[in-house]
Amino acid sequence: MPVLPGAEPYRHEGGEVGVLLCHGFTGSPQSMRPWAEYLAGRGLTVSLPLLPGHGTRWQDMQLTTWEDWYAEVDQALRELSARCERVFVMGLSMGGALTLRLAARHGEAVSGIVLVNPGNKVHGLAAKALPVVRHLVPSTKGIASDIAKPGAAEVGYDRVPLHAAHSLRRFFQVVDAELPQVTQPMVLLHSPQDHVVPPADSARVLSRVSSTDVKEVLLEQSYHVATLDHDAERIFEESWAFVTRLAPELVGEKGSASGG
Repeated sequence: MPVLPGAEPYRHEGGEVGVLLCHGFTGSPQSMRPWAEYLAGRGLTVSLPLLPGHGTRWQDMQLTTWEDWYAEVDQALRELSARCERVFVMGLSMGGALTLRLAARHGEAVSGIVLVNPGNKVHGLAAKALPVVRHLVPSTKGIASDIAKPGAAEVGYDRVPLHAAHSLRRFFQVVDAELPQVTQPMVLLHSPQDHVVPPADSARVLSRVSSTDVKEVLLEQSYHVATLDHDAERIFEESWAFVTRLAPELVGEKGSASGG
């Protein structure tokens, strides 16, 4: 299937600091593209992959599982680690959960993480029914474009495939069990008004990780897809400040990363 316009993966070859960006469930790299370009413009090496089953049509996602999505970002991290001196991982929603698992499993290979409205649980009564319902009903109403900013839209599916949602639920359980293994410096930015992921998910992440260098930022003007919302610039600036604080020796004074 052809990739939806705007949903293409993005890659930028920069300096010795690499950043891996992970998009969300039923979303696409389009939701992270402005963030990726902001960091690329400051000289970082940036990788923003398209997760399997995403960016085409929701039926394609029915054939994928969380293992497929995680394998994609795991491979991207390994490629960045081979290329760069230091690597940071940043994610939105399910991309935040992918980020947390990469941090838990790769340890010192990940220098720091930035999470935006990270998902931790599939909520509601329907979640418990997923194991059965997914065999009876293929999809339900979509979750894309939860954005406060007028005119902003997310390139994502208008339906949620229930086989994939069931896999997402299992993935969140896996990640939740691994949260104590996360020790890296962390910035967590979340929206008090989020119609997809409740603030309770961010609170649980903060309570269970072992990280001691943690900054929490409230995104008061944004809904779930905050990377395309009113607070987008705040997210970009916080992530850049985070990288420059933790890897000052690799980031030049003029706002560009050094290296070949």
